[in-house]
Amino acid sequence: MGPLLVTVIVIVVLLVVLVLIGIGIYNKLVKLRERGDTQFSQIDVQLERRHDLIPNLVETAKGYMAHERETLEAVMAARASATQARVEVHGDTTNLDAMSKLGNAEGMLGGALSRLMATMEAYPDLKANTTMQNLMEELTTTENKVAFARQAYNDSVNSYRTYKKQFPAVIFASMFGFQDQAYLETEESKKDPVEVDFSS
Repeated sequence: MGPLLVTVIVIVVLLVVLVLIGIGIYNKLVKLRERGDTQFSQIDVQLERRHDLIPNLVETAKGYMAHERETLEAVMAARASATQARVEVHGDTTNLDAMSKLGNAEGMLGGALSRLMATMEAYPDLKANTTMQNLMEELTTTENKVAFARQAYNDSVNSYRTYKKQFPAVIFASMFGFQDQAYLETEESKKDPVEVDFSS
C-alpha cells in the first residue's frame, strides 16, 4: 500500500467518524426537543382540565355568592384569557411570545382563583356544599398536576437549551434550525420564596 492510499483511507475513515458524530448530535437534539414537546402536552392536558372545572366551580358558587359577582366575573374573564392563550400556543413551544402570554394568563387565572377561594371563606354553607367540596378537591389535584408537569417541562427545556449551546452541538443546532423552546413560568413560579426568621 502506497502512502497515497493510506492517506485516502485515513481521510475516508475520519469523514465516516465525523458523519456518525454529526448523526448522533442531530438525533440527540431531536430527542431533547421531542421530550420537551411531550412534557408540554402533559401541561396542556392539565390546563384543559383546569379550564373545564372552572365554569362548574363558578356556577356552584354563584348560588351562594350573589353579592360577589365581580369576583366570579374576574375568574371567568381570566379563564377566557388563559384558554385563548392556550389556543395561541397550539403546542408550539418555540413560539416564545405565545408561551410568555400563556404563562402570564395562567398566572392571572391562578390569582383570580386564589381571590375566589379567599372570598369563599366568608360562606360556610358554600364550603360545606358537597359539589363544591368535590370541585375544590379536583381543582387542587389538577393544580398540583399542572405544577409538577410545568417543572418537568421546564427541566426538559433546560436540558435541551443547555445541550444546544454546547460545542459541537451548537453548530448542528444552528445549521438545522433548532429553535429554543420557551420556559413556562407563571407569576407564582417567579416569586421569591418567603424568608422565615425565628431569630428575633
